[in-house]
Amino acid sequence: MMPLGLAMLSQPQIEIIVIAVVVSAACALSGVFLVLKRLSLVSDAISHSILLGIVAVFFLTHDLASPLLIVGAAATGVLTVWLIELLTRTRLIKEDAGIGLVFPVLFSIGVILISRYAGNVHLDVDAVLVGEILYAPLDRVDILGTSLPKSLVVMVPILLINIVFITLFNKELKLSTFDAGLAAALGFMPAVLHYVLVAVVSVTAVGAFDAVGSILVVALMIVPAAAAYLLTDRLSVLILLSVGIAAACAVGGYFAARALDTNIAGAMATVCGIAFALSLTFAPRRGLLAQVLRRSRQRVEFAGQLLTVHLLQHEGEPSAEYECSFDHLGEHMRWSDEFAAKVVARVVQEGYIERSGDRLELTGLGRAVADSALGKS
Repeated sequence: MMPLGLAMLSQPQIEIIVIAVVVSAACALSGVFLVLKRLSLVSDAISHSILLGIVAVFFLTHDLASPLLIVGAAATGVLTVWLIELLTRTRLIKEDAGIGLVFPVLFSIGVILISRYAGNVHLDVDAVLVGEILYAPLDRVDILGTSLPKSLVVMVPILLINIVFITLFNKELKLSTFDAGLAAALGFMPAVLHYVLVAVVSVTAVGAFDAVGSILVVALMIVPAAAAYLLTDRLSVLILLSVGIAAACAVGGYFAARALDTNIAGAMATVCGIAFALSLTFAPRRGLLAQVLRRSRQRVEFAGQLLTVHLLQHEGEPSAEYECSFDHLGEHMRWSDEFAAKVVARVVQEGYIERSGDRLELTGLGRAVADSALGKS
């Protein structure tokens, strides 16, 4: 039975959502390894430079439906990465500068060719820059007597290519991503695998081009994977989370665009940004909130060690009753009463000291902690 929300939508609206989910899943799968390899900006370079490959093949075939367009795009994507790496290996410029040099040149050539020789063809600059998934259900093909959106017919096989590639080469991708040297030593040919990954990214990008445009392609490739990276250290979980976040952002972006009466691709990219912001803030280990709490906890732990050292140094002295009193901490340690109470409560809980009224006394464990802090064996 169809969920109530979907039951209220028309067929074209449902098709837009399905196309968005398929596109987002395919982009997220490719994007995981771009993020892990620190090649996030390369996705932007590829998504723009493949325009040149599309245009070049179109001039040869004069057919926008030709499957060779994808081949041309993949070849241009590989060429882009190869040129970036070629410039980087000179050691005269860094990788980010190489990206900034290569993709504007290739993209500009593509734009010039479109403007000069293909002005009356659907392959226009506006579609490349922003895309419009709203019109995707209008371009249809018949498959076994069933009329389906062309974007869906194109993207489902591309999604399957991503799934098969990651499944078949999971071990090789994992090893070459985290330790390319070891992968090469074991004979896994990480360089070849790297360019195959680039080709898959290029195929995914060009498949998503006509439906959503390059801006959303970059957002869907990088942002969900970056958000998921903050949430887990396991590659399998990272992949699943990336796909889930991307799909959720696609659906959420559609309904946000519908409510705000705005561009769908822009709304989806914005929701991706919101998802990343939430992950950045609330991720259990790497989130900003977790870091603040961890620093606060570490401050209290360090202060607790400092307190044990203070008590040890004054233990047995005539002034011990004064120096080892709670009321003295604010004056001697320059702690606020609130922070002093938090530190004392922590070390009492850890069993480092015992508190009797205002008097603080070290336990055996507390003396060991103090000796360790002072570097004594």
